Amino acid sequence: MAKRVYIFDTTLRDGEQVPGCQLNTEEKIRVAKALEELGVDVIEAGFPISSPGDFNSVVEISKAVKEPIVCALTRAKEMDIDSAAEALRFAKRKRIHTGIGSSDMHIQYKLRTTREKVIEQGVAAVKYARKFVDDVEFFCEDAGRADVVFLAQMVEAVIAAGATVVNIPDTTGYTLPWQFGERIKYLMDNVKNVDKAIISAHCHNDLGLATANAIAAIANGARQVECTINGIGERAGNTSLEEVAMIIKSHPSLGIETGINTKKLVPTSDLVSSLMRMPVQANKAIVGKNAFAHSSGIHQDGFLKHRENYEIIDPSDVGADASSIVLTARSGRAALSHRLTTIGYQLSKEQLDQVYKKFLDMADQRKQIEDADLNELMAPYC
Repeated sequence: MAKRVYIFDTTLRDGEQVPGCQLNTEEKIRVAKALEELGVDVIEAGFPISSPGDFNSVVEISKAVKEPIVCALTRAKEMDIDSAAEALRFAKRKRIHTGIGSSDMHIQYKLRTTREKVIEQGVAAVKYARKFVDDVEFFCEDAGRADVVFLAQMVEAVIAAGATVVNIPDTTGYTLPWQFGERIKYLMDNVKNVDKAIISAHCHNDLGLATANAIAAIANGARQVECTINGIGERAGNTSLEEVAMIIKSHPSLGIETGINTKKLVPTSDLVSSLMRMPVQANKAIVGKNAFAHSSGIHQDGFLKHRENYEIIDPSDVGADASSIVLTARSGRAALSHRLTTIGYQLSKEQLDQVYKKFLDMADQRKQIEDADLNELMAPYC
Protein backbone atom coordinates (compact mmCIF):
# COMPACT_ATOMS: atom_id res chain seq x y z
CA MET A 1 0.00 0.00 0.00
CA ALA A 2 1.29 3.48 -0.89
CA LYS A 3 2.33 5.75 1.97
CA ARG A 4 0.29 8.93 2.43
CA VAL A 5 1.89 12.36 2.12
CA TYR A 6 -0.17 15.18 3.58
CA ILE A 7 -0.57 18.40 1.63
CA PHE A 8 -0.32 21.53 3.76
CA ASP A 9 -1.44 24.53 1.74
CA THR A 10 -0.11 27.94 2.76
CA THR A 11 -1.47 29.97 -0.17
CA LEU A 12 -3.49 32.11 2.26
CA ARG A 13 -0.54 32.77 4.57
CA ASP A 14 2.91 32.49 2.94
CA GLY A 15 1.45 32.84 -0.56
CA GLU A 16 -0.45 35.98 0.35
CA GLN A 17 2.79 37.69 1.42
CA VAL A 18 3.46 38.54 -2.23
CA PRO A 19 3.40 42.35 -2.54
CA GLY A 20 0.15 43.56 -4.08
CA CYS A 21 -1.61 40.19 -3.84
CA GLN A 22 -3.46 40.55 -0.56
CA LEU A 23 -7.00 39.19 -0.36
CA ASN A 24 -9.96 40.32 1.69
CA THR A 25 -11.81 37.90 3.95
CA GLU A 26 -14.50 37.05 1.38
CA GLU A 27 -11.86 36.25 -1.23
CA LYS A 28 -9.92 34.11 1.24
CA ILE A 29 -13.05 32.10 2.00
CA ARG A 30 -13.52 31.45 -1.75
CA VAL A 31 -9.95 30.17 -1.99
CA ALA A 32 -10.30 28.09 1.19
CA LYS A 33 -13.42 26.37 -0.16
CA ALA A 34 -11.64 25.67 -3.45
CA LEU A 35 -8.73 24.17 -1.51
CA GLU A 36 -11.16 21.96 0.39
CA GLU A 37 -12.61 20.72 -2.93
CA LEU A 38 -9.07 20.17 -4.19
CA GLY A 39 -8.46 17.84 -1.26
CA VAL A 40 -5.71 19.54 0.72
CA ASP A 41 -5.20 18.16 4.21
CA VAL A 42 -4.27 21.40 5.97
CA ILE A 43 -5.10 25.04 5.19
CA GLU A 44 -2.83 27.58 6.83
CA ALA A 45 -5.39 30.35 7.10
CA GLY A 46 -3.22 33.19 8.38
CA PHE A 47 -1.14 34.78 11.12
CA PRO A 48 -3.84 36.00 13.53
CA ILE A 49 -1.82 38.38 15.66
CA SER A 50 -0.40 40.20 12.64
CA SER A 51 -3.56 42.24 11.96
CA PRO A 52 -7.30 42.39 12.75
CA GLY A 53 -7.99 41.43 9.14
CA ASP A 54 -5.86 38.30 9.35
CA PHE A 55 -7.45 37.37 12.68
CA ASN A 56 -10.93 37.70 11.20
CA SER A 57 -9.98 35.70 8.13
CA VAL A 58 -8.85 32.77 10.29
CA VAL A 59 -12.14 32.97 12.20
CA GLU A 60 -14.27 32.97 9.05
CA ILE A 61 -12.27 30.26 7.26
CA SER A 62 -12.63 28.13 10.39
CA LYS A 63 -16.39 28.43 10.00
CA ALA A 64 -16.40 27.90 6.23
CA VAL A 65 -14.54 24.59 5.83
CA LYS A 66 -15.22 21.22 7.41
CA GLU A 67 -12.75 18.62 6.18
CA PRO A 68 -9.25 20.20 6.20
CA ILE A 69 -7.36 21.06 9.35
CA VAL A 70 -7.31 24.85 9.77
CA CYS A 71 -3.92 26.09 10.89
CA ALA A 72 -2.87 29.44 12.35
CA LEU A 73 0.73 30.68 12.45
CA THR A 74 2.40 32.15 15.54
CA ARG A 75 5.79 33.10 16.81
CA ALA A 76 7.02 31.24 19.90
CA LYS A 77 5.26 33.77 22.13
CA GLU A 78 2.30 33.31 24.43
CA MET A 79 0.45 36.37 23.12
CA ASP A 80 0.66 34.99 19.55
CA ILE A 81 -0.57 31.60 20.68
CA ASP A 82 -3.45 33.16 22.61
CA SER A 83 -4.49 35.03 19.49
CA ALA A 84 -4.29 31.90 17.32
CA ALA A 85 -6.29 29.83 19.80
CA GLU A 86 -9.03 32.46 19.86
CA ALA A 87 -9.12 32.77 16.07
CA LEU A 88 -9.43 28.98 15.68
CA ARG A 89 -12.29 28.60 18.15
CA PHE A 90 -14.83 27.66 15.44
CA ALA A 91 -12.58 25.24 13.54
CA LYS A 92 -13.75 21.63 13.36
CA ARG A 93 -10.13 20.49 13.19
CA LYS A 94 -7.51 22.96 14.39
CA ARG A 95 -3.75 23.31 14.52
CA ILE A 96 -1.43 25.93 15.99
CA HIS A 97 1.80 26.38 14.04
CA THR A 98 4.50 27.91 16.22
CA GLY A 99 8.28 28.01 16.04
CA ILE A 100 11.57 29.84 16.10
CA GLY A 101 14.87 30.12 14.24
CA SER A 102 17.22 27.15 14.26
CA SER A 103 20.28 28.33 12.31
CA ASP A 104 23.20 30.08 13.95
CA MET A 105 22.58 32.89 11.46
CA HIS A 106 19.11 33.49 12.91
CA ILE A 107 20.09 32.77 16.49
CA GLN A 108 22.97 35.24 16.44
CA TYR A 109 21.82 37.98 14.09
CA LYS A 110 18.01 37.86 14.25
CA LEU A 111 17.14 36.56 17.70
CA ARG A 112 20.39 37.64 19.38
CA THR A 113 20.27 34.80 21.83
CA THR A 114 21.80 31.36 22.34
CA ARG A 115 21.07 27.84 21.14
CA GLU A 116 20.05 26.79 24.62
CA LYS A 117 17.55 29.63 24.99
CA VAL A 118 16.08 28.97 21.57
CA ILE A 119 15.30 25.36 22.48
CA GLU A 120 13.93 26.48 25.83
CA GLN A 121 11.64 29.02 24.16
CA GLY A 122 10.51 26.52 21.53
CA VAL A 123 9.68 23.86 24.09
CA ALA A 124 7.75 26.38 26.19
CA ALA A 125 5.75 27.49 23.13
CA VAL A 126 4.77 23.93 22.24
CA LYS A 127 3.71 23.15 25.80
CA TYR A 128 1.67 26.35 25.96
CA ALA A 129 -0.01 25.69 22.59
CA ARG A 130 -0.93 22.16 23.71
CA LYS A 131 -3.11 23.74 26.40
CA PHE A 132 -5.43 24.91 23.61
CA VAL A 133 -5.16 22.25 20.88
CA ASP A 134 -4.04 18.65 20.51
CA ASP A 135 -2.38 19.30 17.15
CA VAL A 136 0.72 21.53 17.36
CA GLU A 137 3.18 22.03 14.53
CA PHE A 138 6.61 23.47 15.27
CA PHE A 139 8.74 25.20 12.65
CA CYS A 140 12.55 25.25 12.92
CA GLU A 141 13.06 28.37 10.84
CA ASP A 142 16.06 28.37 8.48
CA ALA A 143 16.62 24.66 9.12
CA GLY A 144 18.28 24.41 5.72
CA ARG A 145 21.28 26.32 7.09
CA ALA A 146 21.17 25.02 10.68
CA ASP A 147 23.84 22.83 12.24
CA VAL A 148 22.25 19.42 11.73
CA VAL A 149 23.26 18.04 15.14
CA PHE A 150 21.69 21.02 16.88
CA LEU A 151 18.65 20.78 14.61
CA ALA A 152 18.15 17.17 15.69
CA GLN A 153 18.35 18.23 19.33
CA MET A 154 15.69 20.88 18.73
CA VAL A 155 13.39 18.48 16.89
CA GLU A 156 13.70 15.87 19.62
CA ALA A 157 12.98 18.45 22.34
CA VAL A 158 9.83 19.87 20.74
CA ILE A 159 8.44 16.40 19.98
CA ALA A 160 8.99 15.48 23.62
CA ALA A 161 7.12 18.67 24.56
CA GLY A 162 4.10 17.62 22.50
CA ALA A 163 4.64 18.71 18.87
CA THR A 164 2.69 16.47 16.50
CA VAL A 165 4.32 17.86 13.35
CA VAL A 166 7.80 19.33 12.96
CA ASN A 167 8.37 21.63 10.01
CA ILE A 168 11.88 21.64 8.49
CA PRO A 169 11.97 24.80 6.34
CA ASP A 170 14.55 25.68 3.74
CA THR A 171 13.61 29.28 4.48
CA THR A 172 16.06 30.94 2.09
CA GLY A 173 15.84 28.35 -0.69
CA TYR A 174 19.57 27.70 -0.33
CA THR A 175 19.84 23.93 0.03
CA LEU A 176 20.56 21.58 -2.88
CA PRO A 177 18.14 18.64 -3.24
CA TRP A 178 20.55 15.91 -2.14
CA GLN A 179 21.65 18.06 0.80
CA PHE A 180 18.06 18.64 1.91
CA GLY A 181 17.29 14.95 1.50
CA GLU A 182 20.33 14.04 3.60
CA ARG A 183 19.18 16.52 6.25
CA ILE A 184 15.77 14.86 6.50
CA LYS A 185 17.36 11.41 6.59
CA TYR A 186 19.68 12.50 9.41
CA LEU A 187 16.68 13.57 11.46
CA MET A 188 14.83 10.33 10.72
CA ASP A 189 17.88 8.31 11.81
CA ASN A 190 19.01 10.36 14.81
CA VAL A 191 15.93 11.83 16.51
CA LYS A 192 14.92 9.13 19.00
CA ASN A 193 11.23 10.08 19.14
CA VAL A 194 10.81 10.98 15.47
CA ASP A 195 8.14 8.28 15.15
CA LYS A 196 5.92 10.36 17.46
CA ALA A 197 5.54 13.20 14.92
CA ILE A 198 5.25 13.91 11.22
CA ILE A 199 8.25 15.56 9.59
CA SER A 200 7.23 18.31 7.18
CA ALA A 201 9.13 20.08 4.38
CA HIS A 202 8.62 23.78 3.71
CA CYS A 203 10.82 24.89 0.82
CA HIS A 204 11.38 28.23 -0.88
CA ASN A 205 12.30 28.77 -4.50
CA ASP A 206 15.12 31.32 -4.41
CA LEU A 207 17.34 29.05 -6.54
CA GLY A 208 14.47 27.34 -8.36
CA LEU A 209 14.82 24.20 -6.25
CA ALA A 210 11.73 24.26 -4.03
CA THR A 211 9.90 21.39 -5.70
CA ALA A 212 13.06 19.29 -6.09
CA ASN A 213 13.89 19.80 -2.42
CA ALA A 214 10.36 18.86 -1.37
CA ILE A 215 10.52 15.61 -3.37
CA ALA A 216 13.96 14.86 -1.89
CA ALA A 217 12.45 15.35 1.57
CA ILE A 218 9.60 12.95 0.80
CA ALA A 219 12.04 10.35 -0.53
CA ASN A 220 13.88 10.49 2.78
CA GLY A 221 10.93 10.24 5.14
CA ALA A 222 9.04 13.55 5.25
CA ARG A 223 5.28 12.91 5.24
CA GLN A 224 3.95 16.45 4.88
CA VAL A 225 4.76 19.02 2.18
CA GLU A 226 3.98 22.71 2.64
CA CYS A 227 3.17 24.40 -0.63
CA THR A 228 1.12 27.01 -2.45
CA ILE A 229 -1.05 27.18 -5.54
CA ASN A 230 1.04 28.36 -8.52
CA GLY A 231 4.12 28.32 -6.26
CA ILE A 232 3.40 31.87 -5.08
CA GLY A 233 4.99 33.24 -1.94
CA GLU A 234 7.66 35.36 -0.33
CA ARG A 235 10.43 36.47 -2.72
CA ALA A 236 10.72 33.79 -5.47
CA GLY A 237 7.86 31.76 -4.00
CA ASN A 238 7.21 28.41 -2.35
CA THR A 239 6.97 24.81 -3.41
CA SER A 240 4.27 24.53 -6.06
CA LEU A 241 1.34 22.35 -4.94
CA GLU A 242 0.41 21.33 -8.47
CA GLU A 243 3.98 20.24 -9.24
CA VAL A 244 4.26 18.08 -6.12
CA ALA A 245 0.85 16.51 -6.69
CA MET A 246 1.59 15.58 -10.29
CA ILE A 247 5.14 14.38 -9.64
CA ILE A 248 3.73 11.97 -7.05
CA LYS A 249 0.90 10.88 -9.38
CA SER A 250 3.24 10.47 -12.35
CA HIS A 251 5.77 8.36 -10.44
CA PRO A 252 4.02 5.40 -8.76
CA SER A 253 7.47 3.95 -8.07
CA LEU A 254 7.82 6.51 -5.27
CA GLY A 255 5.27 4.45 -3.36
CA ILE A 256 3.40 7.49 -2.05
CA GLU A 257 0.06 9.15 -2.64
CA THR A 258 -1.84 12.33 -1.78
CA GLY A 259 -5.52 13.08 -1.34
CA ILE A 260 -5.47 15.72 -4.09
CA ASN A 261 -8.18 15.66 -6.76
CA THR A 262 -5.83 16.59 -9.59
CA LYS A 263 -8.70 17.47 -11.95
CA LYS A 264 -9.23 20.56 -9.79
CA LEU A 265 -5.65 21.85 -10.19
CA VAL A 266 -6.15 24.15 -13.17
CA PRO A 267 -9.47 25.61 -11.95
CA THR A 268 -7.93 26.32 -8.53
CA SER A 269 -4.88 27.85 -10.17
CA ASP A 270 -7.10 30.09 -12.28
CA LEU A 271 -9.08 31.22 -9.23
CA VAL A 272 -5.98 32.13 -7.21
CA SER A 273 -4.41 33.90 -10.18
CA SER A 274 -7.56 35.93 -10.79
CA LEU A 275 -8.20 36.93 -7.18
CA MET A 276 -4.58 37.82 -6.50
CA ARG A 277 -4.20 39.56 -9.86
CA MET A 278 -1.01 37.57 -10.41
CA PRO A 279 -0.77 36.01 -13.89
CA VAL A 280 0.70 32.53 -14.18
CA GLN A 281 3.77 32.44 -16.40
CA ALA A 282 2.98 30.78 -19.73
CA ASN A 283 5.60 28.05 -19.34
CA LYS A 284 4.65 27.20 -15.73
CA ALA A 285 4.59 23.44 -15.23
CA ILE A 286 1.12 21.84 -15.04
CA VAL A 287 -0.98 25.04 -15.07
CA GLY A 288 0.73 27.42 -17.52
CA LYS A 289 -1.12 28.12 -20.79
CA ASN A 290 1.74 26.51 -22.74
CA ALA A 291 1.97 23.40 -20.55
CA PHE A 292 0.14 21.36 -23.21
CA ALA A 293 0.92 23.44 -26.31
CA HIS A 294 3.12 22.16 -29.14
CA SER A 295 4.72 24.46 -31.73
CA SER A 296 7.85 22.65 -32.97
CA GLY A 297 7.28 20.66 -36.12
CA ILE A 298 9.11 17.58 -34.82
CA HIS A 299 7.11 17.65 -31.58
CA GLN A 300 3.83 18.26 -33.38
CA ASP A 301 4.38 15.34 -35.74
CA GLY A 302 5.23 13.00 -32.87
CA PHE A 303 2.32 14.24 -30.76
CA LEU A 304 -0.19 13.77 -33.58
CA LYS A 305 1.03 10.19 -34.06
CA HIS A 306 0.78 9.35 -30.36
CA ARG A 307 0.14 11.87 -27.57
CA GLU A 308 2.53 10.26 -25.11
CA ASN A 309 5.46 10.82 -27.46
CA TYR A 310 5.59 14.35 -26.04
CA GLU A 311 3.16 14.48 -23.12
CA ILE A 312 3.60 12.63 -19.84
CA ILE A 313 0.36 14.09 -18.42
CA ASP A 314 -3.10 13.98 -19.97
CA PRO A 315 -4.49 17.56 -19.79
CA SER A 316 -7.82 16.22 -18.52
CA ASP A 317 -6.05 14.79 -15.47
CA VAL A 318 -5.33 18.31 -14.21
CA GLY A 319 -8.53 19.98 -15.43
CA ALA A 320 -6.88 21.65 -18.41
CA ASP A 321 -8.31 22.15 -21.88
CA ALA A 322 -7.21 19.78 -24.61
CA SER A 323 -3.64 19.95 -25.90
CA SER A 324 -3.09 22.51 -28.62
CA ILE A 325 -1.13 22.60 -31.85
CA VAL A 326 0.24 26.14 -32.19
CA LEU A 327 1.14 27.10 -35.75
CA THR A 328 4.36 29.08 -36.13
CA ALA A 329 7.24 29.19 -38.60
CA ARG A 330 8.66 26.20 -36.68
CA SER A 331 5.63 24.05 -37.49
CA GLY A 332 5.76 21.27 -40.05
CA ARG A 333 3.43 19.91 -42.71
CA ALA A 334 1.79 17.44 -40.33
CA ALA A 335 0.63 20.20 -38.01
CA LEU A 336 -0.58 22.42 -40.86
CA SER A 337 -2.48 19.53 -42.46
CA HIS A 338 -4.04 18.65 -39.09
CA ARG A 339 -5.27 22.19 -38.48
CA LEU A 340 -6.55 22.63 -42.03
CA THR A 341 -8.47 19.35 -41.77
CA THR A 342 -9.92 20.47 -38.44
CA ILE A 343 -11.40 23.62 -40.01
CA GLY A 344 -12.70 21.82 -43.11
CA TYR A 345 -9.95 21.76 -45.76
CA GLN A 346 -8.85 18.50 -47.40
CA LEU A 347 -5.63 18.84 -49.43
CA SER A 348 -3.68 16.46 -51.61
CA LYS A 349 0.04 16.06 -50.94
CA GLU A 350 0.85 18.35 -53.89
CA GLN A 351 -1.58 21.02 -52.69
CA LEU A 352 -0.18 20.79 -49.15
CA ASP A 353 3.34 21.33 -50.45
CA GLN A 354 2.23 24.48 -52.27
CA VAL A 355 0.26 25.84 -49.33
CA TYR A 356 3.05 25.03 -46.88
CA LYS A 357 5.48 27.34 -48.66
CA LYS A 358 3.01 30.22 -48.45
CA PHE A 359 2.24 29.29 -44.86
CA LEU A 360 5.92 29.69 -43.88
CA ASP A 361 6.05 33.15 -45.46
CA MET A 362 2.92 34.16 -43.56
CA ALA A 363 4.22 32.66 -40.30
CA ASP A 364 7.49 34.57 -40.56
CA GLN A 365 5.52 37.79 -40.79
CA ARG A 366 2.72 37.12 -38.29
CA LYS A 367 4.59 34.95 -35.73
CA GLN A 368 1.54 32.82 -34.81
CA ILE A 369 -1.09 31.65 -37.26
CA GLU A 370 -4.75 31.46 -36.24
CA ASP A 371 -7.73 29.93 -38.04
CA ALA A 372 -8.62 33.28 -39.62
CA ASP A 373 -5.14 33.43 -41.12
CA LEU A 374 -5.56 29.91 -42.54
CA ASN A 375 -8.87 30.86 -44.15
CA GLU A 376 -7.10 33.80 -45.78
CA LEU A 377 -4.30 31.49 -46.90
CA MET A 378 -6.75 29.03 -48.45
CA ALA A 379 -8.93 31.64 -50.21
CA PRO A 380 -7.18 31.20 -53.61
CA TYR A 381 -7.86 27.45 -53.50
CA CYS A 382 -11.57 27.67 -52.77
